Order: sequence, then C-alpha cells, then structure tokens
Amino acid sequence: MKKAKKQIIAIGGAALPLELDNLLLVDYFLQQTGKRKPKVCFIGTAHGDADPGRLRFYAGFGQFNCTPTHMPLFARTPRDLESFVLEQDAIFVGGGNTRSMLAVWRDWDLDVHLRSAWQRGIVLGGWSAGSICWFEQGITDSIAGPLTVLDCLGFLPGSNCPHYNSEPLRRPTYRQMVARGTIAEGYAADDGVALHFIDGKPAKVVSNHKPGRGWRLTRKNRSFIERPLPTRYLAKR
Repeated sequence: MKKAKKQIIAIGGAALPLELDNLLLVDYFLQQTGKRKPKVCFIGTAHGDADPGRLRFYAGFGQFNCTPTHMPLFARTPRDLESFVLEQDAIFVGGGNTRSMLAVWRDWDLDVHLRSAWQRGIVLGGWSAGSICWFEQGITDSIAGPLTVLDCLGFLPGSNCPHYNSEPLRRPTYRQMVARGTIAEGYAADDGVALHFIDGKPAKVVSNHKPGRGWRLTRKNRSFIERPLPTRYLAKR
C-alpha cells in the first residue's frame, strides 16, 4: 500500500480576500487532496467560531466542487471528534488568536486528532493562526502589545511568521528574533502566499499575486540571513 503524503499548506494571510474574487489559493488547496469532490472542514476556533469567518468559508469554498463543513468548538461539538476529523479530505483553519485556539484544541484533544489526520494524508492548512499553528514556534499577536513567540504543535520543524508584507512590525520583529536566537530559524510568507510542505519538508511556494513571496530565515553570527524562496504565481483559468 502506498504511503500517504503528509501535507500542510501554510498561508501568510488573505486566502479568502474580502471581495472573494481571487480564490486561487483555495483552488490550489483543494487540488492537493487528489479528490474530485473533497470533503473539507473549516475550523474557526481562533475567532471563537464567529459567524463572519464561517460564512466567508462557505461563500469561498462553495464556489468549488467540494463538500464543505465546519467544526464548532464553542457550540454543540461533535461527540466523536476523532471520527469527524478523520472522515475529511482536508482541514482548513482560519485566523485569530492562536494561543487561545491551541489551548481549546488541547482541551478537546483535537491536536492529537489533527496529527493522526496529517499522518493519514488528510491535507491540513489555513492562514495566519492557521499557518503558524503547525510549526514548532510562531510569531503571534495573541497578546496585546509587542509581537511574541508562541510554542505551537510542532508538526513542522522551525518557526513561521505570516503577514510578512502587510503588517509593518512582522518583518523586523521576526528578523530580530531569529538573529538573537529568541525563535528558531524558519519561514515567512506574505499575504496571499502559501508554503506547501510535504512530509515535513518545504516542497513549493505559490502565490495568488505578484510580487508576493515566501521567505527562509536563518541565523548566522548573531545576525539573520533572509532568502526569498522560488515562488510560482498561480494563473486564473
């Protein structure tokens, strides 16, 4: 039996733009399931299962040949959470407060079920909180004030920083933290850019616009090296 690919698609931000007229990353995400009509579940814990995020998910993903559903953790939650997760073809996580999201996930053992899903080949991904959560560490604004380091799930090695081109403090803060060793070396992504990891290793970087890029940050001599990653720009069909 062929071993399932373990895939994570970490998006810097704006996977579901306000106008919903550029859903290239959603299309790319769904394609990676290899299914004609994939079952895809939205998890909006980071925003407290707020209606706007869920409705935007259905409005965006509903434009594709898929079966969308969502997982509530602040309303009536599925009794058999593990089975609910493992019957999906893909899991898509929205943005918001990553620290609170992870605390809720761990209380429900959802982190354990998501790891099982990943190991079985169910595609995981999301933007912002739904990007950094899969790494060992991430840059977060979950706490008011300066950006901080957050220990995350550790499915992927190293660290992650989303919104690299859209939030002015993200880039200098991440650079400084990598240089000082405050955070592990890792990857950053502009809004509209997806870092596609297969079996725990970076495989592709895709963007829904130019000049969006993905970035690799490493530490050397108490400083940082920032390298742009080869990025494929998705074309509208």
